[in-house]
Amino acid sequence: MHQTVQASVPEVFARRVEPARGLAEEAETVARACHAMATRFHGGGRLIVFGNGEAATDAQHIAVEFVHPVIVGKRALPSFSLTGDVATITGIAATSGFDGVFAHQLRHLAVSDDMALGVSPYGECVNVLRALETAKQLGLLTLALVGGDGGQIARSPSVDHVMIARSADPRVVKEVHVTTYHILWELVHVFFEQPGVLDPRVVA
Repeated sequence: MHQTVQASVPEVFARRVEPARGLAEEAETVARACHAMATRFHGGGRLIVFGNGEAATDAQHIAVEFVHPVIVGKRALPSFSLTGDVATITGIAATSGFDGVFAHQLRHLAVSDDMALGVSPYGECVNVLRALETAKQLGLLTLALVGGDGGQIARSPSVDHVMIARSADPRVVKEVHVTTYHILWELVHVFFEQPGVLDPRVVA
């Protein structure tokens, strides 16, 4: 193997160690978010997800994980993404600006029992922050998946639960986010499957 490649391999893996370890160390934070989500789902709430660029595909991935589980026997839970309707997004952007594309949809689609999950690789997406602020005003449970140091979104009082992939490398942030939202899905189901955790009448 070429010396340059040999030198690069450990570094490539090393960049992922601390962010992955950081996620594991935030187990209680993630579990609290999942319990809050499970409680909302149990009360009839829906999960509404949004993000820009690659995070837009994450938003759609998260929504389909919940509404169409790939694990046989797991219940479907109501979820949808605000990123898939090009006509709506471009229509809002053309008349009101791109900063409001998610907030506008939430004002007209969400109810107070719902949840809003914003995905932002650096925590600085203005339209994601504005949507989370709007969601909080509407009474939704608000959650954020962010990267780096969390940015404006992590510091916002409008976000109830923040999960940070602590890396400056967008590839690593993406990888940690994928792992995180798979954990979110799994733990929400764990809460549902434990009788009495959400409600004495809840059964698997």
